[in-house]
Order: sequence, then C-alpha cells, then structure tokens
Amino acid sequence: MATTVTAPRGMRDHLPADKARREHVLGVIRGVYARHGFDEIETPVVEDAARLHSGLGGDNEKLAFAVMRRGLTTEDLRQADAPLDLADLGLRFDLTVPLARFYASHRAELPSVFRAVQIAPVWRAERPQKGRYRQFVQCDIDVLGEPGQLAEIELIRATTAALDALGIVGTSIRINDRRILLALLASWGVTEQSAADRALITVDKLDKIGAVGVAEELGTTLGLDPAATADTIRALESANWDSVRGADWLDAEAFADLERLRAALPGVDLRFDPTLVRGMGYYTGTIFEVAHPDFGYSLGGGGRYDGMIGRFLGQDVPAVGFSLGFERLVDLVSLPGSAESDAVVLVYDKDVDPVRLAALKAEALDTHHRVRLEKRTKNMKNLLAGLAEQGFGSFATVGTDTTSLDGVEFRPLA
Repeated sequence: MATTVTAPRGMRDHLPADKARREHVLGVIRGVYARHGFDEIETPVVEDAARLHSGLGGDNEKLAFAVMRRGLTTEDLRQADAPLDLADLGLRFDLTVPLARFYASHRAELPSVFRAVQIAPVWRAERPQKGRYRQFVQCDIDVLGEPGQLAEIELIRATTAALDALGIVGTSIRINDRRILLALLASWGVTEQSAADRALITVDKLDKIGAVGVAEELGTTLGLDPAATADTIRALESANWDSVRGADWLDAEAFADLERLRAALPGVDLRFDPTLVRGMGYYTGTIFEVAHPDFGYSLGGGGRYDGMIGRFLGQDVPAVGFSLGFERLVDLVSLPGSAESDAVVLVYDKDVDPVRLAALKAEALDTHHRVRLEKRTKNMKNLLAGLAEQGFGSFATVGTDTTSLDGVEFRPLA
C-alpha cells in the first residue's frame, strides 16, 4: 500500500513564497509589540493534561490533543475508565493557559506588571474546513498585574498599531463586558451560574444561527419565551453607545467603565456591542474583537481574565490579553516587493564554472542583502514569475565569459 505524502489532515506545508509572507507578517507584529514595551516569552508545546482539562479552556478543552503516557501496558488499557486516563500531557490548545502557568512559576523573576508577547503554534482537533486548521499560529499580548484600564488601553493601542503597520485599514473594535452580559441574562430571569454559562454559549452563536435560532435554543434549554427573546436580541444587534444608556437591564458601572475606555482611545473606532460574548468561560470583565466591514469574521479578540492565574498561584492576579488572528491576517497581507538593490537573482548557464559562480555571488552580496543563484531553464517566464512572488526585485544573466558584475545589467522581475 502506498504511503501518503500529504500533510496530516488539518495541517499544512508552507512553500517558500508563503513562508516568506508569514515571516514578514510576524516580523511586523513583533516589531510593533516590542516598540510598545512587550517582552516575548516561550513556553513548551505541551502542558500537563490535568492543567489543560481544569475547566479554564472552555470548549477548547474538548479539542485538545492528548499525549499518551510512556510505557503503557495492556493492563493499563483495561483499567482505564476514559481515554484521558492514559494521557499525562497534551498539546496546548491556546497560549493563555500556558501563560498563566508560566507567570505562576516565574512571578518572582518578573516585574510587578508584566507585558508579555507569545507568538507560537497551537493545536486543536477541529473539523478541518476553509480557514480552520488543526495547527495554527496565535499572536498574543497580555498585561498581567495591572488591575486598571491602563492594561486594556495599552493592548488596544498596540493591536491597532500592528494592524496599521500591516496596512490593514478600516477595522473597528467591538467591545462589551461580561458584567453587562450577566445583567442582561438576569433581566431574562437567568441568574444561576451554570444556566448563565449555557445561555452565553448559545448567545455566542448569534452570527451563525441568527436571533431566532438563539431564541429558540434558549427556549428549549432554559424555558425562555422565544418570541420575546428574539425581539430583544434583534434590538440589541443594532444597539450602540447612545441607545442603551439608561436601559433597565444595563450594568451601569460596567458601561461607565467602557465609556471611560472609549474616551481614553481617541482615534480608535470603539463600538459597543451588547451581544458580543466570546466563548472562553474564563473572561471576567472587558471583552473585545477586531471587526472589518469586508470580512464576516473577526481578525482578533481578547478580554480580561482576572481569575485564571489564581488557580495556579493561590492568589488572584489581574490579567487581560489580546490575540490577533494570524492565519487570517496572513491571507490579507502581500509580501512587499523588494527594490532592485535589495534582493537579486543571478541566472546562469549550465556550463558556468561553479567556482566562478561562487565568486560572482560573493561579489553581489557586497551590495545586495539577498542573492539567489538560479540555473537558466527553458521556461524562463515561469521561473522569473516565481522569483518575483518570493520577493526578489531584479535579475541578471551571467555566462561562461562573465568574470565580474561590473557592467552587468540587472532587470526588474516584475
């Protein structure tokens, strides 16, 4: 039987042009976050299985890849009540749980307010589909130890600066607060915590199943009147800063906090959205997402999760984070074309002496930051087009009589 040579389902290989574009986007994001005072850290790709399944990851825990214990025997298999009994580690499904564990481990070595960057792959056993993969990169920034709104302000400023640097314009930040959501549910008579958690999971499906679908599901699971609930949700979908002010169901203190945040971020299109949930159960306050009118999906999001680190440390630490959707951003960003003096190609005939070729390449490296040697092919058009996609700006042809690049003409690839 032939062995498959494709990447595992839901995972991808990256060809040179794609890899170059990804590295360009990563470089821009890293540069912006460093300018804004965030420090990059690295954590292992695996965490203890018990930590990954401690209730901090919401529905993502169900998608975690488990790593089986070493040295398992058939007796271990017989005695296991569930598959997870055979695992002691798992691949991380996000970067927030590892960050909480990292901070609890290294708090004495970190500043009192720690601004962290994590850019790394994560794994989820998703059902693969367009734009949804089982291995993907997350770009997270978090502020730990700052209880006030300065943390949210810094995160939103750094995130919008990164989007601007990537040339992505027209974005807005949808914003809400978990306290407002809980007050809304309380006005519907949903006050018990487990019921509220189920209700929020349903409301989070609003963009997929619509107001009627959400209302019907809430009616089935919690006994709410579907018609009245649907009317309320439709009204909330068009709500804004002015239309909700003074509403009976609104948590006034949380809304005032959001308005202060809005005032502190002039120039940022901050839009209040009382239907914004974000599915992670660990959020405790402000939540936000990056929206763009041309796309039916968010380009990033995050929120405040003040209770998570305390699960590891034994005392609560205020924390808030913002994650950019790297895989989606990569598809929106083009690799900038290199100028002629930046990246060049020497196209050579097959009979050129390799020692001379090496000398010509060394000469080109004296004045260009990147040099590629390419053997002349029958289909030069395809060769040059591919090199242009990889960011090369110009090329020159060298033959058996070329002893120096002096006087050799470099022509644009594009």
